[in-house]
Amino acid sequence: MTEHSTHAARTGSGPAGAAPHQRHPGLVLAIVLICQTMFILDTNVVNIALPAIQHDLGFSAAGLSWVLNAYMLAFGGLLLLGGRMGDIVGQRRALIGGVAVFTLASLAGGLATSAGMLLAARAGQGIGAAVAAPTVLALITVGFPDPARRARALGAYAAVSGSGAAIGLIAGGMLTDWISWRWVLFINVPIGVVLLILAPLVVTETDRHPGRFDVAGSLTSTLGMTAVVYGFIRAAEQGFGDAVTLGVLGVAAVLLLLFVAVESRARQPIVPLRLFADRNRAGGYVVLLFVLAAGNGMFFFLTQFLQQVRGYSPLQAGFAFVPLALVILASSGAAARLLPRLGAKTLIAVGAGAISLALLWMTRLTPQTDYASALLGPMMIAGLGMGILLVGATTVLSSGIRAEDAGAASGLLNVMQQIGGALGLAILVTVFGAATRASRGPAHQVLTEGITAAFTVAAVFTAAAILLALIMKTRSAPAAAEEPTR
Repeated sequence: MTEHSTHAARTGSGPAGAAPHQRHPGLVLAIVLICQTMFILDTNVVNIALPAIQHDLGFSAAGLSWVLNAYMLAFGGLLLLGGRMGDIVGQRRALIGGVAVFTLASLAGGLATSAGMLLAARAGQGIGAAVAAPTVLALITVGFPDPARRARALGAYAAVSGSGAAIGLIAGGMLTDWISWRWVLFINVPIGVVLLILAPLVVTETDRHPGRFDVAGSLTSTLGMTAVVYGFIRAAEQGFGDAVTLGVLGVAAVLLLLFVAVESRARQPIVPLRLFADRNRAGGYVVLLFVLAAGNGMFFFLTQFLQQVRGYSPLQAGFAFVPLALVILASSGAAARLLPRLGAKTLIAVGAGAISLALLWMTRLTPQTDYASALLGPMMIAGLGMGILLVGATTVLSSGIRAEDAGAASGLLNVMQQIGGALGLAILVTVFGAATRASRGPAHQVLTEGITAAFTVAAVFTAAAILLALIMKTRSAPAAAEEPTR
């Protein structure tokens, strides 16, 4: 056996661009889904624990928001670099390295004795997630070449992506009420250790595509996206008339334009611009941006409504999201089975329509709104829409990808999730602030009016997603077998 064939047998690699044969596809799928759950969940799991964190570590009211922002900025800002890293060093290596960093940072965060130590740990979690998260979808895209099996795997991926926010709120309430806020971070440690043991044993390494890191592209994209997120977060607190906000957003625009110029000339770009050449894929990225913007805001404001208006405890507020999470899981599974018959375009349009209907229903909230009779219904409709839409959008964004672009494409998909969530929340918080300042009446009434104003704008986001889905190109029947976007 030659040295090359020995290497191929050991790593599962064959000719350049070939998909590796995973020895244990069920275990591989379980590993990547657990990773995705951890990374998505960690964006929201600390939400309900924030008051306890503030009390223990002495955060100011404004500084407390950075417990969320430090993670999202590091995660969203470095995702493209993480996606390219997986292509160059191998997806399994990137997965293991990222999970190791994420696990150590989670341990440090749980042990934090000061605000600065916790924020540094949260940024460390974001760095680890940025390296490992792009490998999750890449391992599905490259490791499951059969369209039917890939569709089922993508359905499972969409289910955990869509339900991760709700599961995070549930888990955060349980851990904070029953043990301590520190366990919203400690819980990642045993999970991370198990993943680090199993991944080298069951995940076959993908082909490595030798090359150099696109340093200029990495710097401009990372700094540009970080500046965008920071600018909108600051705008939520200080308004768009703030000089620092305008300055940061101006710098962000320059950096992102520079990024596009660099990528158009780079021999090995961090984000191949050919990923946007397909109209469906380009539209799919924007759809995901709009829907995650609306969804993240919905989770945030529903949590505030349940606790601050209706008086729910953290645990009660967490369990209020159980039906929504269950509907996402069920609808995503059903959507994966319907995908070959209906096509991704139909799933996206129907899913976005359901979310829009739910948000418009929620604009009718009052301080007296009862959960069972007036809130459970729209939450379940929103869950139905999320499960359906995410299967369609993920399918569009992962179809027809070259093997050497798998990591970059996955990284860009995750960027849309993080950036969409961060920017959407910042915009909706700005709308909320303006509405509450203009409102008059009891505190609960003012708070509710601000929340319903935010839901109205969120419904505009999902309406835009419907329009984008409707203008997606219809595939021919043969293409639909691989890329069902009719």
